[in-house]
Amino acid sequence: MLRRQARLRREFLYRKGVEERKKSIQEKKDRVARALEENRPLDTDLKMSAAELKESLKWDDNAPALAASLASESGGSGLVSSQDDEYRWAGVEDPKIVLTTSRDPSARLKMFTKELRLLVPNAQRINRGGHELTQLIGACRANGVTDLLIIQEHRGEPDGLVVCHLPYGPTAYFTISGTVMRHDIPDMVNAPQQYPHLLFHNFKTPLGQRVESILKYLFPVPKSDSKRVIAFSNHNDYIAVRHHTYKKVDGGRDVVLSEVGPRFQLKLYEIKLGTIDIAAAADTEWAWRPYMNTAHKRRFLSDDDGWCEEDA
Repeated sequence: MLRRQARLRREFLYRKGVEERKKSIQEKKDRVARALEENRPLDTDLKMSAAELKESLKWDDNAPALAASLASESGGSGLVSSQDDEYRWAGVEDPKIVLTTSRDPSARLKMFTKELRLLVPNAQRINRGGHELTQLIGACRANGVTDLLIIQEHRGEPDGLVVCHLPYGPTAYFTISGTVMRHDIPDMVNAPQQYPHLLFHNFKTPLGQRVESILKYLFPVPKSDSKRVIAFSNHNDYIAVRHHTYKKVDGGRDVVLSEVGPRFQLKLYEIKLGTIDIAAAADTEWAWRPYMNTAHKRRFLSDDDGWCEEDA
């Protein structure tokens, strides 16, 4: 089993390396083609390989039909990226989620974990006990688990969420703030068992799309008549998570929302290209650096702050 996992991991890393090389070559070819079209000097780093890149451009331009056929067969792209390969079976098979906590959880953290299990369908909660991360990851892989969610706390208040996609990653690290439990919500309704519809607001950048994929593929595909909605709304890189049910009144002209809960906010601070048990050795895909001079005015998940005129 260990040899098989090591071999599959090497094959995955090899595909990533091939993808990066092809992406680098394609970017250089695009720069050469742009320079030729605009009749301007080539960049310094392209002068040595410009002749070879220009020769290969002829083959690219002479095969538009082949490129279109490859794109249609692969779902819109001639190449399957490693990120697409991580979620290859998303939407085909329902995800299998395991929820656990940090060691020695408080009563409030246990309660929040139970409510999060109601939020995420197909989630199974397990006690952390004295299990190490390597043992947890090994058990999840052996049982076909697609994602491992670890909830952390500080003085009884949930403050961290780790989303580890299996078998190869990525692992996303979030902070949790503004938590409101279900029993603290006035006029709370019972949690439904339907698969929820998902709403994502203001995830516009490539990193935003990446985070949207990480969160979206935790949930199975809902039926069209489901009356359950989970919204992920990005404002200033803080992701507000809201859980509602709705019903139509007055012949379907009006909609009445009922909050189910829980209610909290997520803040992304790191994405690792690997599972949590090898996070120290895995490459960092993205990390939030709050101590840079421009960190306070930069938006990473969207091009703007996400507020509209009605919010002001």
